[in-house]
Amino acid sequence: MVQQGQRVLQVLGSSAGGVVRHVAQVAAGARARGHDVRVAGPSDLHEQLSGGGRVPVARLEIADRPGKEDAVVLRRLRTLARHADVVHAHGLRAGALAVLATRSLGAERPAVVVTLHNMPVGGSAVRAVARGLEELVGRGADVVLGVSGDLVELARLRGARHTARALVPAPPRPVPAHTPEQVRAALGVAGDAALLVTVGRLAPQKGLDLLLDAAALLEGGPREVVWVVAGDGPLLGDLERQAADEALPVRFLGRREDVADLLGAADVVVSTATWEGQPIAVQEALHLGCAVVATDVGGTGEVTGTAAELVPNRADSVADAVRRLLADPDRVGHLRDAARSRAGELPTIEDTLDQLEEWWDRAARARDARRAREARRERRAGNGNGDGGGAGDGNDTGEAAGGTG
Repeated sequence: MVQQGQRVLQVLGSSAGGVVRHVAQVAAGARARGHDVRVAGPSDLHEQLSGGGRVPVARLEIADRPGKEDAVVLRRLRTLARHADVVHAHGLRAGALAVLATRSLGAERPAVVVTLHNMPVGGSAVRAVARGLEELVGRGADVVLGVSGDLVELARLRGARHTARALVPAPPRPVPAHTPEQVRAALGVAGDAALLVTVGRLAPQKGLDLLLDAAALLEGGPREVVWVVAGDGPLLGDLERQAADEALPVRFLGRREDVADLLGAADVVVSTATWEGQPIAVQEALHLGCAVVATDVGGTGEVTGTAAELVPNRADSVADAVRRLLADPDRVGHLRDAARSRAGELPTIEDTLDQLEEWWDRAARARDARRAREARRERRAGNGNGDGGGAGDGNDTGEAAGGTG
């Protein structure tokens, strides 16, 4: 039975928009269910997290990389965590800091839940640091959730005892305000040209170099192709220069508020990501009944099922799949129907809240069991050795903190 009125502190660091929106959704929804949910994160995210002032937000400046400021973050997080039943951290860095901060509170520390939202990428040094943090989180958190099956398996390999796939629904998206014809006209797309649409942050994980390579392979086909990319990010300048230098049929539109219009007007929606958890843009495309081509990476296939053309992470595979769809209206129609059907099976925010209430409750029970074990240990040890289990809880944590703190 779910405990009512839990005090939950959600913690996140510098994050992309999808994680921030998810945390904001959960905080607002759980408060509406009677839980005292608060959020701690970087000050530049407070406006997005506060829900118009309905969600209390505390300043916690977790940076992208480890540094001397982490000592300040740990002290601040320790203070905030004292007043929580459950600390729910989002992301590997935030999760590791949450484990370290709560560990120092001794037997009265709150339960810790960590949601892993991304697969670490980078060179050998980055991967080595990530492995240390993964082991710290796996062994130190009461529950580890992952937004895709590969993250859940990674958590298990790193020692997590309680794991599950987290549900991350797309936020409500307005229905298209304009017809496909109006959108194409505004973009200057000729009537017989094929409009491809990609939505996402312009960052390495989104595979935009592969997108440009695929666009080059589509040139010279039976139909003119116009490929528009909606989103901003650090790669914008480099991508625009490459597209211009190679005269590719790709336009970068920047951040857009009319994503539903763009998706609704697309002949094909394309995702070229190198890794995804539960891609929000793909979920939105399914809700709008779009024909989708996506690289089969991370949790993308878990989201789409058979309602998309899933292809290997190669430019020729993406280009071939798009080319086949543009030549096969019947297949496009089938995918559109399948997308709408699949969208009805995707999790809602209520599904997410049901899941989190269950896991918050399970984490709290694990915390209570841990406290009982520590109390028994202290009674056995007697007055002469009473500090044994406060920071280390036997099978709940390992030695990872010393190596990665």
